[in-house]
Amino acid sequence: MKDLFKAKSKSPAQRGKKVSDKESSLATSSKSEVAAFLDQVAKMPAQSGDARLVFALDATASRQPTWDIATELQADMFRTAGSLGGLSLQLCYFRGLGEFFSSNWHSSGEELLKLMTGIQCQAGATQLGKVLRHALKENERRKIKGLVFIGDAMEENIDLVAQTAGKLGLLNVPLFMFQERGDPSTRAAFMELCRLSGGAYSQFDAASAAQLGELLKAVAIYAAGGLKALSDYSDRSGQNVKLLIQQLKS
Repeated sequence: MKDLFKAKSKSPAQRGKKVSDKESSLATSSKSEVAAFLDQVAKMPAQSGDARLVFALDATASRQPTWDIATELQADMFRTAGSLGGLSLQLCYFRGLGEFFSSNWHSSGEELLKLMTGIQCQAGATQLGKVLRHALKENERRKIKGLVFIGDAMEENIDLVAQTAGKLGLLNVPLFMFQERGDPSTRAAFMELCRLSGGAYSQFDAASAAQLGELLKAVAIYAAGGLKALSDYSDRSGQNVKLLIQQLKS
C-alpha cells in the first residue's frame, strides 16, 4: 500500500507544490503483522449502539480489470463489519449514463455480499459529487460515521465537489478514499477532498491489494467503536493500521 496519510491544511502559497512533496512513504506490512491484525479483529467484542458507514464504489468500465480482486477485499470488510456488531453499512455505486444506486442499511455482511455479486461495471463518467451529496442527506436523516470510497478517476469540477467535502468535514463525517492505480490528477483531487473532510487517502494496485483489505477492516473498526476501539487493538497490528490511527488523531 502506498501513500497513506491525512492531508494537512495548507496556505494558498503551498497549493502549487507538487503532490510528491506531501507524500509519506509506507512500509508494507509483513504477513505476520497482517495475520496478527486479523486475529485481533476476530477477538474484538461487539460494540454497542448503531454506527453507520457508507461504502461507495466507482463501477465504471475502467475498473473492470481488477473488479474481482477488489470485490473479494470488500467482501472481507463486510464480514468484519457484521462480526463487530452495532455497525450498519450502506452500499452505493455509480456507473453508466448517470446511474446511481444506494442500498438499504444492512447489519449483515451476507446481505451486502449478495448485492456485490450482482454489480457489473459499465462505461460512464464519475459521479463522486453525487456520492458526497448522498452522504450529506443520509447524515441529515441519521448520523453516519464516515464514507469509504474506492475509485480510479475524478472527472468532475473539483471546486464543486470540494464544497461538499468541506460540509462533511464540518459535520465530522470523514472521507476514506482509496485510489486504484496512480493517476496524478486523481490523487491530487482525492487528497484535497480528504483534507477538507478530515479523512484519509491511500493508493493501491494489484500488488498492494492485501494492505487495502487490511485498511478497509480498520475503517470498519473505527466506525463501530471509534479511535479507542482501534487503538486498543493496534499494538500488534500492521504499520498501515498504526498510520491510520495517527492520521485520525492529528
